[in-house]
Amino acid sequence: MAPPMSADQFLAALRAEGLRVVEVGEWRTHNRAGHGAWGPINGVMIHHTATEGADATVRVCYDGYEGLPGPLCHGVITKDGTVHLVGNGRANHAGAGDGDVLAAVIAEKRLPPCDEADTDGNARFYGFECENLGDGADPWPDAQLEAIERAAAAICRHYGWTERSVIGHKEWQPGKVDPRGFTMDWLRGRIAELLK
Repeated sequence: MAPPMSADQFLAALRAEGLRVVEVGEWRTHNRAGHGAWGPINGVMIHHTATEGADATVRVCYDGYEGLPGPLCHGVITKDGTVHLVGNGRANHAGAGDGDVLAAVIAEKRLPPCDEADTDGNARFYGFECENLGDGADPWPDAQLEAIERAAAAICRHYGWTERSVIGHKEWQPGKVDPRGFTMDWLRGRIAELLK
């Protein structure tokens, strides 16, 4: 459990991990303040966007869409491995999820199945939306996977967390399938290697 990073700390953590970062619009002050808490922070959540094309993906994650205002995450990771920062503070990415999963993340233990939606995840997780159709066939380029690993590791390193603080949307909210195309256990294994 920890306070949110400042915009400068967030940017510095990502760059220190060797990531190529693009700052989009007014990302430093772009958030859902006034619509719920932001913090304490407990982890990192990974999503796929179900979109195609870097520019369109970044734009929808910054602006949101009817019924779900942006930002829809903190960073968008496009197929070329670039991290596009679109929000700082509360973002509409996690929604309500399982409090037992949050307890496991805080304790850095193996996750239980998610079968409830009783806890506000937007308050507790940094979120990365990753450009992918999410159909199980759209490829995940090596550059993008490496960027996902490094972005998650950057946050874990800042807070002194292990890979157990990184979860997929599908592990948080019943009915979600993202990210699709790799397993979260595989991703956590790669993050653990980076954190050694």
